[in-house]
Amino acid sequence: MCGILGLLLHNFEGEAASEICEGLSLLQHRGQDACGIVTCGAKGRFFQCKANGMVRDVFDAKSLSTLSGGMGVGHVRYPTAGSSAYAEAQPFYVNSPYGIVFAHNGNLINTRELKAFLDADAHRHINTDSDSELLLNVFANNLQKTGKFRINEEDIFTAIGGLMVQVKGAYACVAMLAGFGIIAFRDPNGIRPVGMAARRRPITGPTDYLFSSESVVADASGFSDWEDVKPGEAIIITRERVTRRHLMPSATFAPDIFEYVYFARPDSVLDGVSVYRSRMAMGEMLAENVKRVLAAENLEVDVVIPVPDTSRVAALELAQRLKIPYREGFVKNRYVGRTFIMPGQQTRSKNVRKKLNAMALEFVNKAVLLVDDSIVRGTTSKEIIQMAKDVGAKKVIVASCAPPIRHSNVYGIDMPSPAELVAYGRTTPEIAEAIGADLVIFQTLPDLIASVQQFNPSLKAFDCSVFSGEYVTGGVNEEYLSRIDTMRSENAKRKVGSVVPDRVEAAEMAPGRNGPLNGADETIGLYNSWTAMSPNERANRAIVS
Repeated sequence: MCGILGLLLHNFEGEAASEICEGLSLLQHRGQDACGIVTCGAKGRFFQCKANGMVRDVFDAKSLSTLSGGMGVGHVRYPTAGSSAYAEAQPFYVNSPYGIVFAHNGNLINTRELKAFLDADAHRHINTDSDSELLLNVFANNLQKTGKFRINEEDIFTAIGGLMVQVKGAYACVAMLAGFGIIAFRDPNGIRPVGMAARRRPITGPTDYLFSSESVVADASGFSDWEDVKPGEAIIITRERVTRRHLMPSATFAPDIFEYVYFARPDSVLDGVSVYRSRMAMGEMLAENVKRVLAAENLEVDVVIPVPDTSRVAALELAQRLKIPYREGFVKNRYVGRTFIMPGQQTRSKNVRKKLNAMALEFVNKAVLLVDDSIVRGTTSKEIIQMAKDVGAKKVIVASCAPPIRHSNVYGIDMPSPAELVAYGRTTPEIAEAIGADLVIFQTLPDLIASVQQFNPSLKAFDCSVFSGEYVTGGVNEEYLSRIDTMRSENAKRKVGSVVPDRVEAAEMAPGRNGPLNGADETIGLYNSWTAMSPNERANRAIVS
């Protein structure tokens, strides 16, 4: 799961980097492993800064000052394909043809075929295990076929149309062509989100344009007229015009429903649906199921407590529907990242208690209904339930806004191995036993779909593969699932350095580290302005923070 962003300012000499950095901080929930920005300045020159770490760790005034130009592309990354290596931080770049910078959110399912094609037919070198680099090189190869000294929008649409025929899987992409403009396109099923917005100057003044994974970036940056890139659509923005075209209109539009359950910010709107409103509806639907199950089990609940933060909206709605007191029983440490997207089981377990603290007065001698957005590995749920019992809860019931997750996600969410999923091969009572709950109540899949669909009836289908095992793109079989299980194992995602790395520690890594941290980037041959902080700089930043 990643966050992508593209920005084109009306003033070519403007400074896009600071706005891109601010936008990436608003998308930080979509990826905490690495981030990067590439801008385009005078004479089509690219300027790059990227590294492992969160936005606040990688970018400061000094690093942003090296990123010149009025357009650029940014990316925040959590790896679900390839590894966590520094060399796979995005955006990616190829110099031929025309100079292309590329950022991708999603996951491809025909990588072996694409690698073989790029090697044997296109003769393009792939330097990492990232499917985003494959996607970039397919796009570059299709542009190369034009053989033109200068290309136009028609050539770009032809190249993207060819890509959509060749590539299978989920992809929302933002690209930048040197001295030309920015481009966004989305896979024919629209599985991953991306949209665009404009910021118009008063009285027929010039216009700035934005592409982003979520609408919250547009809201915070003063952009308006947000609209989603449609499935199978490509949009090209230059300083002269905006051109858009549907290139693959026939596939089933099926956005990933887990975006609404967990990943997206509640203040975003995706495909015409308010994430906040959809979560309210999830709470409303779940309340009816909870009421029915509690009556059947002859149980009563004293208090409803959300598991921060994603489930708050649904938990409040559920409590109101059931007329049960709602309380905040957990205090969250804002300086610990999202445990779901931390790249290691041990890391996730260790960080749960660092992230949350239970307030005993809300639990002592009470039957507690904990509301969570979903139960995935069970790591967080088990720790939280034990925390509730440790401070005196006499009974802990868990209600999940999502159905049991029993299948792999192949479209860009880190749920690769069914063996890692607590619901896999277990009944609901067995899940409760595994996580230490007295009872677990799940949302039904029809109710979850209705929670989102009611706000945009034109959405006739969703990717619900983690619940149903049905993959909208086709091409997913047991052999493929076994292969990605191996590729995405925890060992494959161990990197040298820490999860949210200390710059000095990263700079002092052994000579065999994944990519140089200063100078030319071994992946793309583009100078990387990111540098390690000295101890004094680090201390000064800590004081300022």
